[in-house]
Amino acid sequence: MRFGVIVFPGSNCDRDVVYVTQDILKQPTRKIWHQDTDLSDIDVVVVPGGFSYGDYLRCGAIARFSAIMRSVLDHAKAGKPVLGICNGFQILTEVGLLPGALVRNRDLHFICDRAPLTIERHDCPWTQGYGDRREINLPIAHGEGRYHADAETLAQLEDQGRVLFRYCSPSGAVDEAGNPNGSLNNIAGICNEAGNVLGMMPHPERAADAQLGSTDGLGLFEGLLQSQRVAVSS
Repeated sequence: MRFGVIVFPGSNCDRDVVYVTQDILKQPTRKIWHQDTDLSDIDVVVVPGGFSYGDYLRCGAIARFSAIMRSVLDHAKAGKPVLGICNGFQILTEVGLLPGALVRNRDLHFICDRAPLTIERHDCPWTQGYGDRREINLPIAHGEGRYHADAETLAQLEDQGRVLFRYCSPSGAVDEAGNPNGSLNNIAGICNEAGNVLGMMPHPERAADAQLGSTDGLGLFEGLLQSQRVAVSS
């Protein structure tokens, strides 16, 4: 599976993703500068975390106009996987690939921590690598990670099973105590209606190497590889 990792001015998690896909999972990977437009050789596009364009105006608001994003839109419309992590999630909402918005954290300060999450579904490529495991723990690092959407959009996300990850308490309870940033419905990650585009605020790439103390994020990438093997065998 060929991975392409988009690099904007201010990206700082691009090399972390490349380390996971190229060095740990041994998949061909290339970094793609935001002014490039060619994704013809790419299977999975990753829009990584960081501070694209210094988060001026609003997180992701400038990055959405980069030349590469037109190609990312075409890639997604063709049904190919697109993963947005943290700032990448913000960019995907800005460009319209995912609904809602990521706004200032409830307590108005930057959060750098680890967050327990519940996996809401296990029947899609993004989560099938976790088997029947229900809870994982991933790093978070954001100042504008509070998911917000109108009531109709929230109802659609819930009714269509498009919430894939939620913040929870260490006990596994999805409650206010386990919500680090005030996200509505404790939402940590959502997908589009087709299921091929995922945006999430937690960082799976920062929990994919046992030397860092956790491999809870590796299942997300392994699930994608499983989906490719199934597609090839069929």
